[in-house]
Amino acid sequence: MEVEIKKLGNEDIEQFKELIRVFENVFEMENFTMVPDSHLQQLLQKKEFMVFIALSENQVVGGLTAYTLQQYYSTSSLVYVYDLAVKNELQRKGIGKKLMQAITAYCKKNGIREVFVQADAADDYALDFYRSTGARAEKVVHFTYPLNTRAIGF
Repeated sequence: MEVEIKKLGNEDIEQFKELIRVFENVFEMENFTMVPDSHLQQLLQKKEFMVFIALSENQVVGGLTAYTLQQYYSTSSLVYVYDLAVKNELQRKGIGKKLMQAITAYCKKNGIREVFVQADAADDYALDFYRSTGARAEKVVHFTYPLNTRAIGF
């Protein structure tokens, strides 16, 4: 199976929506409602937001989203990979690794100091996956302040 990795641009809203549907399925997001196209278009226009997709036979089979974070103690930026998923039936075929290679190569080329991602401590598959891509694990605890769950698209 041949897979192409592509960084989405402003004109790629339909492929972005296809990726969100992959996320919906893989992450088992019940009662998910797609946000308006205008919101997705605004995101795609932001240079601080990136979307990389994996295509096979012109179908989105996986992808990732990431945010560039400006620092105040350094002039170089960091990139936070927010979501990464590959269709369930295509997992463990190297597609996720290709996505991580694509974003790290892109970031390195553009002077980004570090790429980071979070994974649930109980998700052994995700932990093993990120280790296999060359990432180093750090012991941190992630805290969340849920403020208004109705504002979220699901």
